[in-house]
Amino acid sequence: MIDFSVEPEFQAKLDWMNTFVREECETMDLLFPEMGLAYDTSHEPSRRHLKPLQEQVKVQGLWACHLGPNLGGPGYGQVKLGLMNEIIGRSNWAPTVFGTAAPDTGNAEILALFGTPEQKKKYLEPLMAQEIVSCFSMTEPQGGADPGEFKCRAWREGDEWVIEGEKWFSSNARYAAFCLVIAVTDPDAPLTERMSMFIVPTETPGFEILRNVAIVGECDPDDGAQCYVRYNKVRVPLDYMLGNPGEGFKVAQARLGGGRIHHAMRTVGKCQRALDMMLERAVSRRTRGRKLGDHQFVQGKIADSIIQLEQFRLLVLKTAWIIDEIEAGRMPHGASRNHIGMCKVAMAQVYHDVVGRALEIHGSLGISLDMPLAGWYAGHMSLAFADGPTDVHRSQLARAYLKTTKPVETLFPREHIPTRLFEAERRYPNARGK
Repeated sequence: MIDFSVEPEFQAKLDWMNTFVREECETMDLLFPEMGLAYDTSHEPSRRHLKPLQEQVKVQGLWACHLGPNLGGPGYGQVKLGLMNEIIGRSNWAPTVFGTAAPDTGNAEILALFGTPEQKKKYLEPLMAQEIVSCFSMTEPQGGADPGEFKCRAWREGDEWVIEGEKWFSSNARYAAFCLVIAVTDPDAPLTERMSMFIVPTETPGFEILRNVAIVGECDPDDGAQCYVRYNKVRVPLDYMLGNPGEGFKVAQARLGGGRIHHAMRTVGKCQRALDMMLERAVSRRTRGRKLGDHQFVQGKIADSIIQLEQFRLLVLKTAWIIDEIEAGRMPHGASRNHIGMCKVAMAQVYHDVVGRALEIHGSLGISLDMPLAGWYAGHMSLAFADGPTDVHRSQLARAYLKTTKPVETLFPREHIPTRLFEAERRYPNARGK
């Protein structure tokens, strides 16, 4: 039976989180609104305000809960993590306050699974303590996220790997102590065995940031957090490869499934906040002699948003439940793949629709920067590209279902009424007799 319920003790933690995020994390959003500051460990004012909040989270036992018990985490499972991330999604600073900011969460999982003891001490421990931040460096300027177009390569020379090539949209590389880099090590191998993953400390000679590319919401086009990076014959030790040669995809998959669910539930939290704004506006603002909420067009937007958001929330929670069932051995490995794809595809559309309707109901105030809605709405397309373009997931999902569907061998479809009626009358020749 599908069950999203939690015990009273954990519900108390969720209640504490809900109050804390609203009162403290959302306050940080107001005090430090610049998008990159959550990753800038050298920014003293924000870190001074941040540290006491992180200590409160640790006292509650809610710090860095994304790691499973085999990796030193509390082992809450994906349903509980989903419920937590819905609350965290209300605030841009909350992931940093709770030690669950991407891409550090996924990178921490990779290091925990594949890093050497020395690498864990040097990189994982300070990453978990948020003394440093990290970068996941995969997409490339000429091919985006298509691995078949990757040109950045690595080869062995003596007791070192040499990495050469360019990467595009390497998030937070300007603040990172190290990058996890996907590079081609065997261009003639099958696609899924062509790449390998490496740790590259950003202090390594040859690591070059060509530009700090800004996205919507950042003011200076050359001062963003999405970095255009060149690996100019960067040299790293042999054991800085994570996993074996050709296992880059396998290693990367260790970070994606749960991370996509957490990302989706944070989207639920952001959309719920937009819906709350929408409802408040509808009962507070008047036009044509009536409250906005008395107009049917507005009621329709509200109803559509409530339904769409609840459908998405349930989809994500079901996906989280399937992952928990896999971990418990009650479902086969890979059973969650299609549902994770569904969450990825639906996420950007739900965000676009719900935040967009909230903006519309707020009118000119909605498109002003006096409200957060315009900034949220402008950034919705980033959800369509994060963790791979949405259309790729849409295609993969369709292909997966097409593979399980058997073609009909007869002239008409299986649901052809005359054909089915003929078979029914053949089985029950007297059923319609008088």
